[in-house]
Amino acid sequence: MEKIKVGIVGSAGYTGGELLRILIYHPQVEIVFANSASNAGNRLSDVHNDLFGDTDLRFSSDFHSDIDVLFLCVGHGDARKFLDAHPVASHVKIIDLSQDYRLKANTAYQGQDFVYGLPELNKEAIQSAQYIANPGCFATNIQLALLPLASKGLLPGQIHINATTGSTGAGQKPTATSHFSWRNNNLSAYKSFEHQHLQEVSESLNQLQADFLPTTGGSLLERAAQKINFIPQRGDFARGIFSAIYVECSISEEEAYELYEAYYEAHPFTHVSKANIDLKQVVNTNKSIMHLEKHGANLLILNATDNLVKGASGQAVQNMNLMFGLDERAGLNLKSVAF
Repeated sequence: MEKIKVGIVGSAGYTGGELLRILIYHPQVEIVFANSASNAGNRLSDVHNDLFGDTDLRFSSDFHSDIDVLFLCVGHGDARKFLDAHPVASHVKIIDLSQDYRLKANTAYQGQDFVYGLPELNKEAIQSAQYIANPGCFATNIQLALLPLASKGLLPGQIHINATTGSTGAGQKPTATSHFSWRNNNLSAYKSFEHQHLQEVSESLNQLQADFLPTTGGSLLERAAQKINFIPQRGDFARGIFSAIYVECSISEEEAYELYEAYYEAHPFTHVSKANIDLKQVVNTNKSIMHLEKHGANLLILNATDNLVKGASGQAVQNMNLMFGLDERAGLNLKSVAF
């Protein structure tokens, strides 16, 4: 098989850097260009200095369609603008890591729809897709924790979520709440009950449990917030998401484990642990690891993912593998750091 020719737009940011780290060592990939107008001519390692010694590639301001797949690692709102300004040849597959094409009302491009790229939900559709909308990081974590319940119609009227993310989830541009002196030894909540990822979460859950999303009550975000009580938090660490989710549920803990293990049996990156979990088990990997506990009428689901890998660039590579008929694990044999 000839190598897959890859182009990356927005390659100087966190998700672009993570994508480069994975694809440089992917056995079936050739990186044709890593676009970054502000860094054109500089070596990748000038920006992503951990790549020093791994590659002599340079950033480029060029863009062309002599590739097989285009990754868009740009800010929210910028992917649609880029594609409007730079039409892509029809043979080129696109994987967008922004939120621009994730929601069902906004998926159309060049006569085709973007497929929502959560393999644990849409694997068959991803395999035949031309365009993929990569899920958000919080959305990935939350959906993986809830999909097995939705598949059996077991989601109740109210879902309660507390989830903490690392500073890289805010992007590379420094902000008042991402610089070290504020983030260190600190914890805060933000966008309580109204985080934008609730929209894609609710649409995916409704895909499996058709009566989950209310049909009335305002915008998609407002309707999602009627059912999902989500408190996002900023954590004192660089990467990863740890969520604690509880729902009222009639099945036993043993039945819950049987359900989750059966649902994820064919999904190599999603695991269910009967031992308690921690964030370091997944950092720098494409894994999502869950732990279940039953407390009275409530089922507690703990889930840990890396926001830059399974929550972004690793999942994008997993989607690329599926689109090109490769083993979805190709290039993703990444190891966590124990200490």
